[in-house]
Amino acid sequence: MLVDAHAHLLPRDYPADAPACFPRMEPAGASTDRTLVFGAMRFRARDVFFDAERRVEAMDASGVDAEVLSPMPPLLRYDLPAGDGLALARHVNEFTAELCSAAPARLIGLGMVPLQDPDAAAAELAAVAAQGLRGVEIASNILDASIGDERFQPFFAEAERAGLAVFVHAMPSASPRLPASARGTYAVGVEGALAAASLIGGGTAAKCPGLRISFSHGAGGFPLALPRAQYFWGGSWNEEPPVPERAIAPDDGPSPLEFARRFWYDSLVFDRRAIRYLIDLLGADRLLVGSDFPAMPREEPAGRTLRSMGLPPGMLEDITWNNAFRWLGISPVR
Repeated sequence: MLVDAHAHLLPRDYPADAPACFPRMEPAGASTDRTLVFGAMRFRARDVFFDAERRVEAMDASGVDAEVLSPMPPLLRYDLPAGDGLALARHVNEFTAELCSAAPARLIGLGMVPLQDPDAAAAELAAVAAQGLRGVEIASNILDASIGDERFQPFFAEAERAGLAVFVHAMPSASPRLPASARGTYAVGVEGALAAASLIGGGTAAKCPGLRISFSHGAGGFPLALPRAQYFWGGSWNEEPPVPERAIAPDDGPSPLEFARRFWYDSLVFDRRAIRYLIDLLGADRLLVGSDFPAMPREEPAGRTLRSMGLPPGMLEDITWNNAFRWLGISPVR
């Protein structure tokens, strides 16, 4: 069995009377494709983005039993006025729930919320749950503010209380430090690392110990930075017992690695050596399968690299499906 925990959707259409700041989906010639028009963005979307029948066909073709569907990240427009952001989130969430209802054993939906207004985002979680969605997708930064900023802690606390999963999708911001051509590669890795580290450094991980949160693309460079954070915390190498007199930033709470092992990470890191590092450092019980489909093509068949690594059967089953249901907080559906 295989669950793709990182796959995306787009609504087929938007209301005719939607605010001017909403995106549009326009016909793309004579095909069934649609063109997403959102500000300066033009993105040609195949029908698999919004057609349940096509999605199930694509899943069957690549050996996927279930998908966790989240909105395409460009829809997470935190620069919209809060009221417009809430209206957009509600439309996308309604579409997501409808799409998933066509094949509820195969399609599991995540919603979105207007985190530019943390109070409104927290309040909207009740509606997300009522629609049968299992959690929400958020971006790795909110208008360049860290998700670990204390202003967002009430939102995470409410997600924890409501039992909803959170999926953090790396969202690069324009930066003079990197050329635009690097935003989809290096900037994604930097964003994932900053998002995960901010939850630990900002105190959210300590205040929300039961929060079920996952990060796209292995949280980028975060896992490689963790041993340094561990050394600063405890003054020892190789996760050996702490040596307080050598610690640079001692803390009597859980270590950075202990916090990191409460999170989940999709294993869409494109190399079995990187996957092996994630397993060794964080544990096979923390990894998920992800593809970014259909924005990116899946491996054929899905999970091919994972299955080539000679992992013990129990470990492979955890990564390919068990962990996804644990993160979502639901019983496995076969």
